[in-house]
Amino acid sequence: MMEIFTLVTGVIYIILEIRQKNLMWLVGVLTSVAAMWVFFRQGLYASFALNTYYLVTSFIGLWQWSRDKKKLVSDGDRIHLNRLTAKTVAVSAVVMVLGTFGLVELMQWLNSAGILQENPMSYLDSAATILSAIATWWLVRSYIQQWWLWIVADLMSTILCASQGMWWMTALYAAYTLSAVYGWAHWHRNGKYI
Repeated sequence: MMEIFTLVTGVIYIILEIRQKNLMWLVGVLTSVAAMWVFFRQGLYASFALNTYYLVTSFIGLWQWSRDKKKLVSDGDRIHLNRLTAKTVAVSAVVMVLGTFGLVELMQWLNSAGILQENPMSYLDSAATILSAIATWWLVRSYIQQWWLWIVADLMSTILCASQGMWWMTALYAAYTLSAVYGWAHWHRNGKYI
């Protein structure tokens, strides 16, 4: 039942994200809490932690987007974009590599200490989690390239959920993947750099 709720709120979230509506962040709070419950019960702890991060960034994103929207005076429904820097890409690449391996090691240590159950897909779970965390930060900053990260991260999450028999979550991430392709096109067509 909670997977279905996550699917419904997740679809609403992605529609609002594509249209760059601040309400997305509030729906994101509901989606994050529901997904946290689903992933924790399934033993996918990196995905649980990621949704905890989503919960926190929902509040940061709401503040950032409200601030950025004010800079687009009289542009109505234009998508506000910021320019991605080489430094941000470099830092993100380092975070991706170190974060993935660090998260795998942490989960293996917690498993050997008896704190967590074994994660059946620790590398994929960790890589999808770190890439999604980076994509979320890029989303908060309104970088159009965040959609590219989402395509890859959502494909990874689709595979992860399908491998665990989590069919409603598989459907959600498959929808996210297709929506990310559309989202990039929409932001590219309607975006304006601030």
